[in-house]
Amino acid sequence: MDPAVIQLLVLAGIAIFLIMRLRSVLGSRDGFEKPPVEGPAARDDAPAPRRFEVIEGGPDTDIVDHVPEGSDAAKALARMKAADPDFNVTEFLSGARGAYEMILMSFESGKLDDILPFLSRDVFESFDEVVQLRDREGLRVEAEFVGVREVELTDATYDEATDEAEVTVRFVGELTSVVRNNNGDIVEGDPNVIKRQKDVWTFARNMRSDSPNWQLVATGG
Repeated sequence: MDPAVIQLLVLAGIAIFLIMRLRSVLGSRDGFEKPPVEGPAARDDAPAPRRFEVIEGGPDTDIVDHVPEGSDAAKALARMKAADPDFNVTEFLSGARGAYEMILMSFESGKLDDILPFLSRDVFESFDEVVQLRDREGLRVEAEFVGVREVELTDATYDEATDEAEVTVRFVGELTSVVRNNNGDIVEGDPNVIKRQKDVWTFARNMRSDSPNWQLVATGG
């Protein structure tokens, strides 16, 4: 068999293996060919999130706008707000949207040092394993973020004994992504195809901490 054909088959096998590792660390991707649609999630002039106040005797709209009233998640969010009066669910989700783009694109480019303060040790090690594997195989990812289509708070828990809070968020983002070898040849992906990236991420924080920063502690799809 021609050596060039053998090399191409080896690179294709490596690319398939990397795709499986990416799906296990992040979420799933579905491709569809269409030009990016400029929407509120992708515009820099999107309106800032509104702050809500609790109406005396009524539900906290800042909570029930995102989770069902009376649910375990709603109760956990209420306890978080009691522990930290500056915590606002709507503003948290706005920050999570920005963190999603920052963390996802830093992972794709392999620049994990930029996001180290926002990752738990376990998540960092999972990301780093994939980045090192790409480096060893001489592969690099070129990605461009298009926007976030959906952000949904799916769960929340709060441990009053430790003041540890966890909030789980489902994201649906869009990006283009290709994998290139050392010669610059594309071995996977298409720069003209937008991939829909689906992730479920869990963020954690001690609500009594002076730091307002949340850390990504778990990822899934």
